[in-house]
Amino acid sequence: MSYCTIAPGHPLHGPYHDREYGFPVRDERVLFERLVLEINQAGLSWLTILAKRANFRAAYGDFDVATVAAYDARDRARLLADAGIVRNRLKVDAAIENARRLVALRHTDGSFAAWLDAHHPLDKPAWVKLFKHTFTFTGGEITGEFLLSTGYLPGAHDADCPVYRKIARLKPPWLRAK
Repeated sequence: MSYCTIAPGHPLHGPYHDREYGFPVRDERVLFERLVLEINQAGLSWLTILAKRANFRAAYGDFDVATVAAYDARDRARLLADAGIVRNRLKVDAAIENARRLVALRHTDGSFAAWLDAHHPLDKPAWVKLFKHTFTFTGGEITGEFLLSTGYLPGAHDADCPVYRKIARLKPPWLRAK
């Protein structure tokens, strides 16, 4: 069963499916949020992550990359004690370290979106290899879902889903590659 079948009408999945999932993203905060949320979803349900999304936003400085990159040991301890988010040491460390790596990408590529664009188009295995080389805690599922959710890989929506047509009109990166 596809996300397009189960999400519509659901109080959390529905709005995410209809307004965010698969839509092309350029904003660094949104890209970083998706990366952090996908990392935190590993081993959990997407519903759990969507239910905690506001808590993640508050805990991670509204996903401001420079803010999170500057987190220190006190911030790490605060995050690990925050019951409103996923309190997994590896995931917390990955969010902070990946923010630092995104700051570095600003210097080499200008922005996270520019870095993604510079490597597009790649197939999923090549993206996974690149993400593993560039970021921490990014395996195949995390990388694949991140790229689906931000419009870099096809497959977020069924071809007969009304949202598919909305996204196609926006010419996401995966559609421009053809």
